[in-house]
Formats: sequence, C-alpha cells, structure tokens
Amino acid sequence: MAGRRRARPAAAVVLAALLVGAGACGLGARGERATPVPVASPRAPATPEPSAPTTPEAETPGGAWPPAPDAPIPLRARRLAAALERTTAALDRAVEAWVREGDPGAWPPPRDVVLLALYQQRIYRELGARPALAERVLRLLPPGLRGEAWRNSAAHRALLSLLPERVTRTPRVRTRAPRPADELLGYYREAERRFGVAWEVLAAVNMVESRFGRVTSPSSAGALGPMQFLPSTWRAYGMGGDVRDDRDAILGAANYLAASGAPGDYRRALYAYNPSRAYVRAVLLYARQMMREPRSFYAYYNWQVYVLTPRGAVRITGPGA
Repeated sequence: MAGRRRARPAAAVVLAALLVGAGACGLGARGERATPVPVASPRAPATPEPSAPTTPEAETPGGAWPPAPDAPIPLRARRLAAALERTTAALDRAVEAWVREGDPGAWPPPRDVVLLALYQQRIYRELGARPALAERVLRLLPPGLRGEAWRNSAAHRALLSLLPERVTRTPRVRTRAPRPADELLGYYREAERRFGVAWEVLAAVNMVESRFGRVTSPSSAGALGPMQFLPSTWRAYGMGGDVRDDRDAILGAANYLAASGAPGDYRRALYAYNPSRAYVRAVLLYARQMMREPRSFYAYYNWQVYVLTPRGAVRITGPGA
C-alpha cells in the first residue's frame, strides 16, 4: 500500500485476503537487476520416488489432467516434489503455447494455464505454511527448479507473517476479472520507460496488493485501486489520474517508487510504499523470479485470491470458486 513512510503496515483487506507466495531478497541491496531471459529456462528432471506414481494423472482424482481446482496436494515430500516438478513443467509448456500461439491480450486465459497455475499456487501455499516440509521438498528438486521453488515458498511465508493468527469475522471482499495479461505488461513497461522502475517490481507490487487488480475493495486503512494508494498519497503522486484505473495506478506507483529511491534502492522505495520488511522481502522475491524467468509473470497472473476467514483460507476467484 502506498502511503506515508511511517504509516501502519498495509496488511488490511488485501494483504489479509491474499495468501500468496517467496525468501531473501533477489535484488541486490542497491537494486541491481539480473539479466532477463527470453523464455523459461529448461529444468532437469527430478529423481522420482520408486514407489510414487510416474504419470501426472495418478496424482489427481479420476486421472484428470490438468488437475481439478480442488485436486488434493500430496504432503509426503517426495510426492510433493514430483507433483511440483510435473506441474511446473506442464505450466511452462502451457504458458509458452499461450504466449506464442494464443492471445495473452484477451480474456479469459486458456483453461489449462488457469488450472495448472492454480495447482502450482496451492502447492506453494502449502510449502510457505510448512517450513519443515518445504526444506525437505527443496532438497529433492532439480537445481533448475529449486531456486524458483525457494523464492515462491519463501515469499508466501513472508506475507503470511503479516497476517493475524486468527480472524473473528469473514471480510467482505469485492473482486473483478483483471485486465488482460499483455495489457498490464504494456503498462508496466511504459512505467519502466518513464520512471526507470523495473517492470518486474511493478508487477510484483500489483500482484501482492490486489492480485493484478482482481481485488477492488479498499483496504482497512482506506487504500484504493489495484496498486492500493492512500488518497493523500495518490493526490501527491497520481498525476491527476484515476486511482482505480490500472494504467494510471501503475504509473502512479512507479512515480512514487522513483521518488522514494528506486531504482537505486528498491528496498528503501518499497519500504516507503509499505513499511514492512516482510512485504519488501516478498515483493523483491517475486520480482527476482520474473527477472530470471519473465514468463513467470503469466503464471503469477493466473494465481487466485484467497480470503482469510474464521474457518481458514477460502478461495474466492478462479474455477469452481
């Protein structure tokens, strides 16, 4: 949430609702950027558990693949590592086909991308909430996937630390379909050209604050729009735009981050945006993952919104919600 430097950390409706996923900062202390790669890099296969199923279908009810929205997540380390590797490989292929042959500028995304991204997200939610299990799973993954899995699970853990241990009532959260993926990507790149703030950082903020604009409710602190601005901050940095408009909000966020120290010091700039070290850690980890594998943006774009209720986390967007 963009606000005063010493404002209360923005764990309001949005962060209290979005139980998302990433470890230590992926950018350097002064914000050095890794060189992006054009497509997802190949991953070496993991060593399968001899007794584990050898086909994706064996992991899901009725042999369904992609996994159904409520397909069970295996909680034995070897099976979970194998499920994560298979899901990530399938999602990489589905995203590649969507980007090269489909239309990421249209809505909705392909169903296989949506279902695979949801299953991947659910795996990382489990890993983020279960550090001991995550440690065992990470050791079983091939090197090409281990870093990605560590970033995603550690980011989720960082954001979980911002949430209350329990809630006494279910929040009322309004949602909508996000703008098409390539439309948002165009806005991030426009903002990067204008203000020098890495598009991956802007995408990560957009992801954490509102799940790419899916959440439209104001935060408990009164922050508004897809980039969650306090009205006073928006008046200073919104350049006369509409705080609820995706393009205007992304440009306003880039303006605010640049005024707060980006790109020279992303940590300081993001701490000004939301004075929480866990928030800064999560955003930079997601940004680092997109810098290493830009196609990760399209997977993150299809992660869904969860709301924390007295009975636990409930998914409120996506298939079967």
